[in-house]
Parts: sequence; C-alpha cells; structure tokens
Amino acid sequence: MYHDSAAVLVRDGLVAAAAEEERFSRLRHCLDFPSRAVEWCLADAGLAAEGLDAAAFYEKPYLKFERVLRTHLEMWPRSWPSFRRFLPMWLSHKLPVERTIRARLGRDLPVLFVDHHTAHAASAFLPSPFERAMIVTLDGTGEWSTLCRGTGEGETLTLTDESRFPHSYGLLYSAVTAHLGFEVNEGEGKVMGLAAHGRPDLLKELRTVADVRGDGSLRLDLDYFAFHHDLVMTNERFRALLGPARAPGAPVTDAHKALAASLQALLEDAAQRMVRDLHARTGLTDLCLAGGVALNCAMNAGLLERTPVKRLFVQPAAGDSGAALGAALYASGRLAGGSRRWRMQHAYLGPRYGEGDIEAALRAAGASFRRFEPEALVEEVSGRLAAGQVVGWFQGRMEWGPRALGHRSILADPRDPGMQRRVNAKVKRRESFRPFAPAMPLEDAGRWFETPHESPFMTLALPVRPERRADIPSVVHVDGTARLQTVRPESDPYFHSLLRSFGRRTGVPVLLNTSFNGRREPIVCSPEDAVACHRRCGLDALAIGPFLAEKLGEEHENAGS
Repeated sequence: MYHDSAAVLVRDGLVAAAAEEERFSRLRHCLDFPSRAVEWCLADAGLAAEGLDAAAFYEKPYLKFERVLRTHLEMWPRSWPSFRRFLPMWLSHKLPVERTIRARLGRDLPVLFVDHHTAHAASAFLPSPFERAMIVTLDGTGEWSTLCRGTGEGETLTLTDESRFPHSYGLLYSAVTAHLGFEVNEGEGKVMGLAAHGRPDLLKELRTVADVRGDGSLRLDLDYFAFHHDLVMTNERFRALLGPARAPGAPVTDAHKALAASLQALLEDAAQRMVRDLHARTGLTDLCLAGGVALNCAMNAGLLERTPVKRLFVQPAAGDSGAALGAALYASGRLAGGSRRWRMQHAYLGPRYGEGDIEAALRAAGASFRRFEPEALVEEVSGRLAAGQVVGWFQGRMEWGPRALGHRSILADPRDPGMQRRVNAKVKRRESFRPFAPAMPLEDAGRWFETPHESPFMTLALPVRPERRADIPSVVHVDGTARLQTVRPESDPYFHSLLRSFGRRTGVPVLLNTSFNGRREPIVCSPEDAVACHRRCGLDALAIGPFLAEKLGEEHENAGS
C-alpha cells in the first residue's frame, strides 16, 4: 500500500521523531499503513492524536490513479493482467487514504496531500545547510514525475522541469536489476556494487533502449520494456539485445558484470549532464538530492568530482520513507509559516531504550553479560575488534534511513583482508561481491581519502588514497573507492570515542560498519531484535547499552552480572 512506509512527527518546525514501519513490523520495505511508527512517534513526543494539528501524505493518490488508468487503457488489452491485480488495491486502500488516516488516528483532522516529488525535494532542501541550492529528485515514479529539477531558497521550493512516466532512470535501473536476477526495490544496490567488477562493454546497446539527452533527460524506447503494462519489467526484445536474463541465485558472469557497469556508467553520465545544465541556468554550486536513485553513492560522488557542485546534501532516507519527512516539513511550513528551523545534522531520530529494557531482553534470552561504565565499554569493545572479533553495537536512538550509522551497527576490523568475505558469508549471508563501508572520525578523513568530503550518512563512494588501501582492505571496493561515513564528536560522541580508541590501539581509526540485521531482515530496532539477531548471525559479542553480551549459549563465570 505504501512503499517503505514511515511516520515523521514535526513539532514547531522541528523533527521530533521519525521511523520506518519495517523496524517495528520486521517486514523489510513494509507496505502497510505505518500504525506502529505513528504510535511510537506520538508516544516519544508525549502526544495523543488529539494534539495533532494536521497530517500530511507524500503523494496525491487521485492524480497517481489517473496515470495508472491512462497507462493501462493505452496498452489495453495487454495490460489486463496488471490492471486486474492492481485495481482492487487502489479502490480498497490507496484512493481512500484520507479516510484511512483519519480512522487510524481517531480524529477528523485536516490531511494535506503533497506532490510526491515536491515531498522528495522538501526532504532534500529543507533540512540541508544551504540557503540557496539546486535540487534534483530521481526515482521510479511519483504521480507522473520521475525526475524533477529546480532550486530552493529560504523556505521556497521552485521545481522548474520534469521528466514523466514511463521515462524513468529509476525504472530503467530496476529493469536491469530484475534482468540480472535481483529483486526490484531491494537489489539495485547490489547492481551498483557489481558494476565496479565489470567494464561498460554494453553501453552502446544500452543507449539503444535509453536515450540520454544533452540536459540529462531520458527517453526510453518502450519496445524493449513491459513495466508500463505488465507484471514484468522487460520483454524478449530487451533480452535479445542485452543477453539472457540471469536466474536468481545463478552464477554471476562477466556479461552480467558488463551490463551492471554499463548501466552505472549511463546513470552517472546522465546525472552529471542534468546537474551541469541546471548549474548553467542557475549559477548555483550547492546541490540537494533525493528520490530512491539518490541512494546510488557512486553517482553522488561523481557529481562532486566531475561537475561544478562544491557542496552536496543527500537526504539519508532518499527513498519513499524520506518523502514522508519531506511532506511533514513542507506541510508544517505551509501551516505555521516562519523560517526553516531544522537542519539535519544527524540521523538518530528513532526509538531509544532504557537500561532496564535492555537488561530484561538479555536475561530473557539467557545471555551471559557484564555491565561496564561508558569508557570501559569502549576500551573493551575496541580491544575485541582489534583481536578480530565481530561485534554488534546497539546504542542510543535508532537511525533514520537505510544505513546503520553507529547506533544499530555490526562492527569489525577493516585491516583483516579476510574480514569482508567472513562477514558476507558467515554473518550477513549475502553475495561475496558486496562491499562494506568504513566509519572514521571526520578529522582523519583527509589522511585516508583523496577527496575527503564530509559524509555523515554514507551517501558518497569516495576514492581511498592508494597508499592507504592495503591498510583497510576489507572496506575498499574493487575500484578503490569506499562508501565513507565520517563521524563528528558533537553528533555521536560515543561512536566517535570508539573509533578513536580503535585508532590508538591499531594506528587505524577506521572500523568496518555494516547494518545490524540478518539476511532479508530490517535493521534491528529493539533490544529483543538485537539479541535475536546476535544469536542468528553468530556475532562474537554484543555491546548493547552499558552491557556486553558474549555469544549466546556460552557460559561465563559472571553471567548476568
């Protein structure tokens, strides 16, 4: 019903709470109404539904339904299977969303509907540090738009041009994702990672189906696609041109790598064209990005390296969950007026848990654990990491968005050349080619990266200095880049102190940081989630609040102390 369902609470112009429904339901990319996320946001802010002035929704359902109807009618009767599947969902769930929101909240309050790409644009510009900036939003599709460009100034968004369905970079990337045997809306990041392993030998063929114009706009040749009228993304003509589709789980061949590399090259070139064109018209050098395509950290880095962009802000929840944040901020500004009050300096906007809740979860699981003072826990964990252990790290408020940023993380030593394979195979149980991200103190980034841009949300894949790559082999991708997280002490003092402690021990102030979840699971939210994942993933230890738990099932003399 709602892709990447989420709830955000804005109070007096400030984001008070934000969380994705998947973290509570434990269903990845949850489509349900965000009942539990709404309930948590209200409880965290100490509000009842009666305290709300309005609700906002991140698209206009009737306008989107117009697009669905027109598209299916244009392709009739081939579109009948798709139409038959989607029409009941639209009639029962999507069109009556205003009534649903009021019923779930138990209040007849105003509901504001924000155009989908306006919501994305608001999520990118309004929390950014910029007073004036270019804005680009790219995704699969909103109501009609698939790409919007414009500017932001003060509290005002001005979107000046768009591309419309079915001509979509997001849908093109998803079509190739499906062709390569990965799940749509899940596997696009895998394709980006795979691209670095290949050469763009199929770029000419790909440009046959995807014409990138000088200003970066796109025209797809629909003779090669089926997503606009069917339940599949591509057709036989697409496969004849670009090779047979890979079955899920089948070996990845050089041809698959070449297609991934060609797709990534096309996307990066297109993004650079559209930004150069926007810069030529505006003279601006600050850029804000959102929409699901903006999760492509290699594309983002290319904008800093090969366009006039000097500063870049990417909404960390760039997909549809982030559009909920944009809709809330946009509606708040329209209702209350006034200046932008909130700048997104960190992404720690989700639930936190007290020591009592954590201890109860550990005892219920029969875990062996000890309690530490904060500095002692940091030293204990950094010592274990330096000794080769893989440790779960559960601290403070949960992250907003798809990246673990040091509050719901699995951590390991990046110096060990076998650690990337070990964590992929034994802990995450995922494809061996997928890279891991390094976290490091912001003040050290210049010694490790050639272009040390601040990257607090893991939205940039930057080149590691050649002389440093052998020092952290498990977080350097095959192309010499890494998806960096920089950590400021004022944003996350506890995680920053752990990085500094590890650096003092090893001379390398860098940790492998991956999300705290198992295969096909959302990132952990609660202590119970963390303890269960600790058991399933076979972590060596779990640092959760002030406690350190050993491997579940192992006995220790001071268990439970």
